[in-house]
Amino acid sequence: MAKRGTEKLNNVLSKLSRDYEVHKARINVAAFIPACDFVENGQVITNLAYSLAINELNVCVVDFKVFYPNLFNWFNVDPNKKGEGLMRILKNSRSDIKSVVNPTEERNLFLLSPSPYDSIESYYSFEFRHIEAVINVLKENFDVVLIDVPNNPPLEFCLGAMMNCMQGFFTASERTDAVANMVKLLHHAGSVGISTAKFLEVIFMNTYDATYDYSALKANNFNITAILPFNKDAWQSPLEGKLYFRDAHIVNKTYLNELNQIVERFI
Repeated sequence: MAKRGTEKLNNVLSKLSRDYEVHKARINVAAFIPACDFVENGQVITNLAYSLAINELNVCVVDFKVFYPNLFNWFNVDPNKKGEGLMRILKNSRSDIKSVVNPTEERNLFLLSPSPYDSIESYYSFEFRHIEAVINVLKENFDVVLIDVPNNPPLEFCLGAMMNCMQGFFTASERTDAVANMVKLLHHAGSVGISTAKFLEVIFMNTYDATYDYSALKANNFNITAILPFNKDAWQSPLEGKLYFRDAHIVNKTYLNELNQIVERFI
């Protein structure tokens, strides 16, 4: 009798452990940081967000490129007026979330963006606590938060996102400086107490199947999450006010399969 009871308990504990691992693996806040030139975070983030939204997840995309925001172009939504959007919730994290995010054409997909009319110096006064407060509010209101982060280490919006995200992704292209740039940023992040273990995933994009030494990534403990080939339709979609995965007549199969490798991390 005792043996059966012990086996039953072990089975329950095993199931709880598996459920915990699954729950732990699901990402709710992700930061995307460009490692070098010839990458475009908007391309990855918008198509990833769309894929998650049609899977019935409530998604908020956040543009932390406060000096030069551009994600409103990728979603084909009107830019915020000066002082609205991200600026307003940074000043008052208790603001009604519905009043600061922009709805997109997808039912479950929203954008939190700075206004392109905000002055650059108006963002100098914000500290890590303001950024943490905003991310916490978003976590409470959305299933998934995707943050487009500028690779600007002295800027609080760079390190603040790195501190408060669950998972970080570098976006990189087939350039010789990509690995060195990632290592340098992580060295700086580690020096100020940010866990670097969550920033070892790399998404390669706009690849041309060039001769590239991917072994350097493994030597520095990086993992390749996806390799997205250069796709002209995906590249020019925002110029036409379109979203590639939604509006393309034919989606490149390789591109779709690779991006689905990222999608699976969230669902």
